[in-house]
This record gives sequence, structure tokens and C-alpha cells, in this order.
Amino acid sequence: MRILIIGGRGTIGKRVSHYFSQKHEVITAGRHSGELNVDIADSNSIKEMFEKAGKVDAIICTAGEAKWAPFNTLTEEDFYIGLKSKLMGQVNLVRIGQDYLNAKGSFTLTTGILADDPVDMTTSAAMVNGGIHSFVKAVALELENGHRINVVSSGLVEDAVEKYREYFPGHNPIPMKKVINGYVRSVEGKGNGEVIRIYN
Repeated sequence: MRILIIGGRGTIGKRVSHYFSQKHEVITAGRHSGELNVDIADSNSIKEMFEKAGKVDAIICTAGEAKWAPFNTLTEEDFYIGLKSKLMGQVNLVRIGQDYLNAKGSFTLTTGILADDPVDMTTSAAMVNGGIHSFVKAVALELENGHRINVVSSGLVEDAVEKYREYFPGHNPIPMKKVINGYVRSVEGKGNGEVIRIYN
């Protein structure tokens, strides 16, 4: 398979890219790293990335940002960070990317445990993650050409424990092997419209 991984040099993306590159052709894209440059908050940038990448068999996104802050300090513009990047960025990857995805190809998006188990200061991020879960379940009913779509939703991953431990008191770190397997299940399996939760 020919697999495009957006966010392919990030914390999760680099692990996922390494796994798939052992058996498949992998193209990585990112805002500041990767073989292709893309800003997923900009639909024109997404279009340019796909034009350069050409036809692929799978599209994986492990990119997207949202503002973490106390609710009473969040401005309307703060909410738009997550709405434009992590939510509409991934929606636009599907909306635009379906024209570059080969028949029977797959999309795999990324969210996280905040959709189901939010913690302090994550109102915006939790909202966005939940929206993506609903989008995936709904759009799976309408995709054409045998395309499939799933989303991987992980808990606090091992490789990010030092950075985020204080935000997730009492949470058990998720081994990276389990996280990678969520993406393998989406890409190499047959599931469609699934929220692949990896919380334990």
C-alpha cells in the first residue's frame, strides 16, 4: 500500500510511520517536518499536499491542535483553534482527500480519551474530539468507492507522559504498541465508522 501520514513525525505519528514503512510505502506530511508540508487548518494547503502526494491507498492523520485552558478564560478565538485545526482540518482531509484515495482505501483520524473522559482545562479539546467521533460515524454511511473511515482514540500515551502527566492524575499510560495497533486495525482491517478506543 501507499500510505500518506499527516503528522507523521509527531509523537504518535513517528511510531505509526515507522511501523507501516516496514511493509508499505509511507509518505509523511506536516507543518514543519515530513516529506510534504501541510497546514491542516488551511484547505488550500491540504489540496496542494494531495496534488503533490498523488493517489494513495490509505490516509492517516495524527495531527491537529486545540487550546487547553480554563473555560472562563477561553475566548471565541481560542475555540476556533481546535475547530479549524483538529476538527475541520480532519474533516477537510476526508472531504478533499476522497478524490485522491484509491478505491477501497481508508481514512484514519485521531482524537483521544478527552471525548469520553475529559480532564480540567479541556473543554475545547473534548468538544472537538467528540465532534470528530460523530463525524466519522455519520460520514461512513456516505463514503463512495468502497472507502472506509475510522478514528483512533487513545488515552495518555507512554511517549507523552512526561509532558502531560500532571493533567491526567491517576491515568495509566498506554503502551505505544497498543496505540500503533489501533491504526493497524483501521488500515489493514475491514472496520468502517468505528471509534477505536484504546484507554487501558
